[in-house]
Amino acid sequence: MQNGRKRFITILSGCAMIAAVGFMPSSPAQAQPDIDDVQARVDRLYHEAEQASERYNDAKLELQELTSDLGSLRADQGRQDQELEAVQNQVQDSVVRQYEGQNLSAVGQVVVSDDPEAFLSQLSTMSAFNDMQSQLFDDYATELKALDIRRAATEKRAAQVAETQKRLAEEKATIDDKLAEAQDLLGDLKAEEREAILSRGEVRVPSDVPASGRAAAAVSYAMAQVGKAYVYGAAGPSAFDCSGLTMMAWAQAGVALPHSSSAQYSSGPHVAESDLQPGDLVFYYSPISHVGMYIGNGMIVNAENPGSGVRVTSLHAMPYVGAVRPG
Repeated sequence: MQNGRKRFITILSGCAMIAAVGFMPSSPAQAQPDIDDVQARVDRLYHEAEQASERYNDAKLELQELTSDLGSLRADQGRQDQELEAVQNQVQDSVVRQYEGQNLSAVGQVVVSDDPEAFLSQLSTMSAFNDMQSQLFDDYATELKALDIRRAATEKRAAQVAETQKRLAEEKATIDDKLAEAQDLLGDLKAEEREAILSRGEVRVPSDVPASGRAAAAVSYAMAQVGKAYVYGAAGPSAFDCSGLTMMAWAQAGVALPHSSSAQYSSGPHVAESDLQPGDLVFYYSPISHVGMYIGNGMIVNAENPGSGVRVTSLHAMPYVGAVRPG
């Protein structure tokens, strides 16, 4: 009887467990992405990608300057090498004349050297050196040392810039992966939700922008690009990044601007927001990583991001920093 009671209790316990499992709530279906979350993430990733792109543009400008400087240094080195060879010949002739009639084999072994530094060092140990025009050698040795230092410093800097470019390229690749992930999230949204994100902040394109002087040519070019794609590092004709658009627009007016938003911020006099005129460049974020062109009535035209391309938005659609009037 006792064993029967135990079996009965065990059966009841098992039934209770089955019942409990049966009434456990099933795991909820995978939640749909929230449109506000997707919007915030896409905005952040677009901004991070543009920051990397603009820093990359800065590094390219710096590398161009360093490369030009290196070319000048190499040319200087070539001229110095020729001068050194002439000096070597002059010194050897002088030594030979001074030791004329003596055993010249030892002299030749001392003064003939392919290494400029070794050559000068050897001369300093020779008694004949005191009878020569030593100032010429001292001056040249100083110039050679200064040139070597400058060349080494410049080449080191060029290597640093190249390394920076590599790092930025890797950073951009990472951001591209994040952008692809964000695009997947956008793809999970309904068409109208996705369009709401991509068109957010867009305003009606004005039929006429009252620009004058050289600014008229810049504004006309920029407005003609509305609807074209945004591509990092691009400067037309079918796609632009932010500084590529403003650079090419002002090029139509004969004004050369660097392909960098932060560098363009130093390209002309700064103007107050209350004094903005069509054609002025307007800058965003701190540190500066975006530039657009003011077209009047509180609006700008800008290459905004890969989702929006070149379009017209309000002046304060992004964190405003300041403005510059090129030309």
